[in-house]
Amino acid sequence: MKWNWQKKDWPDFKYDTSLLEKYEDEFLHKSGIFLGTLKHIQNEEKIDLKIDIICEEAYRTSLIEGEFLNRESIQSSIKRNFGISVTDMKKIPNAEAGLAEMMLDLYDNFSHPISKKSLGKWNSLILDGINSKIKTRSFRKDTEPMQVISGSVYRPKIHFEAPPSETLETEMKNFIQWFNNSKPNNKHALKTLTRAGLAHLYFVCIHPFDDGNGRIARALAEKALSQGLGEASLISLSQVIEKHRKQYYAMLDASNRDLEVTDWLEYFSKTALEALELSQKSIEFSLKKGECYRLYENRLNLRQEKVISRIFKEGIQGFKGGLSAENYISITKTSRATATRDLQELVEMGVLVKTGNLKGTRYYLSLA
Repeated sequence: MKWNWQKKDWPDFKYDTSLLEKYEDEFLHKSGIFLGTLKHIQNEEKIDLKIDIICEEAYRTSLIEGEFLNRESIQSSIKRNFGISVTDMKKIPNAEAGLAEMMLDLYDNFSHPISKKSLGKWNSLILDGINSKIKTRSFRKDTEPMQVISGSVYRPKIHFEAPPSETLETEMKNFIQWFNNSKPNNKHALKTLTRAGLAHLYFVCIHPFDDGNGRIARALAEKALSQGLGEASLISLSQVIEKHRKQYYAMLDASNRDLEVTDWLEYFSKTALEALELSQKSIEFSLKKGECYRLYENRLNLRQEKVISRIFKEGIQGFKGGLSAENYISITKTSRATATRDLQELVEMGVLVKTGNLKGTRYYLSLA
């Protein structure tokens, strides 16, 4: 069986533009709303939002690859890059610091063209703190086939075999030229979702580095989305991919043998739209967070402020299963009687909504 890069027309991907048109139109419409809402966020809150999304994207893109990094260390590294002081001044591990720097480079320089040097830099930032045995910045050199395999040693399943290392200079020269020439307002410009989806698949199929290809492919997709929007993307792409990780790998597995990639692009378009909706909710959550603090400023005691701040830190979902009295006591180190009184005041003020009874009583932020 031939892989897609072995086909005569490689890398001339085929897809049904008429089927994808509805997703492109929906993305254009919703991204307009997204960017409009973003303008209503005050600068300080916008920085907080940017830090939160960049941090979560960095954490999730590694989680997709089975790399469990420290979320707090990533966030601390990002904050330091923004010039924000952090209370925990301990040394940030190289893996977290490198990934944070790579994500910041992606967001800050989204409009810049890519090059062999810039992709090598990303590869180095991703891997230098994780695997010291892998040579970063340069393309694969091994003469053995680069294969993606699962299963046992005795009955392995080959999901994909990448182009041989001696072809990589030519393959990547063509890829870089394609990516830069297909950006908006260029002669060979492609529509945003189509270009982002193709960039991801095309890069993964070349698999130019010994490791880190998936993370770079997702970064390239986000770069393409940002260039399509005309400003740094705050789209939660890796968060949605990680949520549906099995489907993601199944679609990649089903899309590496043929140059007809409509199914992959339809999957990617739906994923990007879901990511855009999640980012929209994050922006609305940030707006309501600001409204909440302004509305109840000087009305909350220190214990209540601490708990509300802790709930907001959990993000859109809040505490899993809601805030309980036990949570409140644990966070504030107060008595049950005081916790009960504080919680009742928060409900009466309209800060929290109470559900359930007795041991099943839970509290949620009132963001109506």
